[in-house]
Amino acid sequence: MNTGITEFKVLSPTAILGYGFPEESFKRGIEMQPDLIAVDAGSVDPGPYYLGSGKPFTNRDGVKRDLRYILKAAYDLDIPAVIGTAGGSGARPHVDWCRKIIEEIAEEDNLSFTMGVIYADVDKELIKSAIKAGRTRPLGGLPDLDSETVDKATNIVAQMGLGPIKNALDLGSQVVLAGRAYDPTAFAAKPIALGFDPALALHMGKILECAAIAATPGSGCDCVMGILREEHFELVPLSPVREFTKNSTAAHSLYEKSDPLYLPGPGGMLDLNEVKFEEMPEGRIKVSGTRFIPEENPTIKLEGAEKVGCRTISIAGTRDPIMIGQIDSILETVKTNAMSMLKSEGVKGDIFFHVYGKNGVMAELETETMHSDEVCVLIETLAANQKDADAICSIVRSTLLHYGYPGRIATAGNMAFPFSPSDISAGDVYKFSIYHLLEIDENDIFKTEIHEL
Repeated sequence: MNTGITEFKVLSPTAILGYGFPEESFKRGIEMQPDLIAVDAGSVDPGPYYLGSGKPFTNRDGVKRDLRYILKAAYDLDIPAVIGTAGGSGARPHVDWCRKIIEEIAEEDNLSFTMGVIYADVDKELIKSAIKAGRTRPLGGLPDLDSETVDKATNIVAQMGLGPIKNALDLGSQVVLAGRAYDPTAFAAKPIALGFDPALALHMGKILECAAIAATPGSGCDCVMGILREEHFELVPLSPVREFTKNSTAAHSLYEKSDPLYLPGPGGMLDLNEVKFEEMPEGRIKVSGTRFIPEENPTIKLEGAEKVGCRTISIAGTRDPIMIGQIDSILETVKTNAMSMLKSEGVKGDIFFHVYGKNGVMAELETETMHSDEVCVLIETLAANQKDADAICSIVRSTLLHYGYPGRIATAGNMAFPFSPSDISAGDVYKFSIYHLLEIDENDIFKTEIHEL
């Protein structure tokens, strides 16, 4: 320690900004006099649509409700509030969306504070230069990055580490609104700047970013207090119905990791080989032994999405055991017949069937034999434009409805449709096209804008 501070308290209100939390839990946390309120506001979990389209995946009213509690408490206690991956995916449209909500709350509740806004968008020409210099490499089995993929992406963000948030706080920001950020950094940047162990701070942040999910019973919609000390950290449940156990906390330390012992991130990785979990009174848990291994060549993860077409879906179910017994061959024939009918009109696209009750969740990875009395068939069509996606879905749905499969007894429709209209135009479809590491110092990408509210 180089500041004389021996304890630092971080209040995590909710797993994702907008998910909500009980007012009673939040008040218990405030009564403990936290030094920081931090919240993660995004994730890649909901898929590429939100990054590609620039739209949030959380409801505006829910986000505003959560932010009002957070901002007023931070203002009253005169402590910082840090928001990571604003708006869901952390691109400029998401950050601006969240920024406007903050400005509304400040005006409505007469709050005055300095806000640091950190955009995470990356210039495409910078990425292309890095490709030519051999400073990019793929993650998750993707191919090497090329200029064409960069140009097709609608939004590209870089996942910031500790530096940009520490810089925004150093500039006097009481509220930090960050674009795409490594999840633990919103919780860890301030205490690390004060001299606390980066390993413990990042490990605590890794758990706090999901709020009470690591407790038992777990919840992403409840508050947790993290107390960081020199040799360990404690997690404190703020609801009387929850407690932290060795199993629940250790399990969450394995969350979103390809290796149980190491967790890479911007600037280095956490080494969990020597971690100890000790259960404490009142449902608390004490965690120690985490180590941090610095990265020799700094890298930043890039995330980008590109539009691949438009989607239409239709949902139907059947209880006919004769149809269920041959559902795979029926769907394959329906697919062939439908595309044959559309060929003359030049309509092209893809057809996917998701059969719930058989393998709708696991698809080809499913190993269990089906024992369902009923199945739900989700028809999904994908085409270059919405008109063609709608046309394909319509033909597939009607062909399946009246297809005469072997052994069929009834001559009426084969499927039961829960909705009318049965076909739903689902709009634009995106894919993650960029999921690559970029060798670069994060100070060369992320810049802080200071705003006085």
